[in-house]
Amino acid sequence: MAGTITVNVVSAEESIFSGEAKFVALPGEAGELGIYPRHTPLITRIRPGAVRIETADGGEEFVFVAGGILEVQPTTVTVLSDTAIRGKDLDDEKANQAKAAAEEALKNAKTDIDIAMAQSELAVMAAQLAALRKYRQKK
Repeated sequence: MAGTITVNVVSAEESIFSGEAKFVALPGEAGELGIYPRHTPLITRIRPGAVRIETADGGEEFVFVAGGILEVQPTTVTVLSDTAIRGKDLDDEKANQAKAAAEEALKNAKTDIDIAMAQSELAVMAAQLAALRKYRQKK
């Protein structure tokens, strides 16, 4: 597949990545998605996990997203997420501390809402740690 696709990964705070890519892979709601240039238009939710971007120059970028929305157009991919962290900025110690805090909150949860919130946070932290492991394996 020739050509490139413009990729924008945006968090609530800032633009995390913007550039040309040959391929993008990310965790879609129903499974892993792979996107090449001229992909069929699509809008879907994404799960927490790693966005892998094969850049036009042959490099690779990793971004952790805590879920969000994906929009694909034939020449553009946009990932919108409340939380997005560059692979190089992922912190093992912070992620493990946050996971431990979420596990503790789950143990102490008294209502269904507390349980659901703690389970959601735990899932995000587990996905962040998995993304961190994946990123480190590539380096």
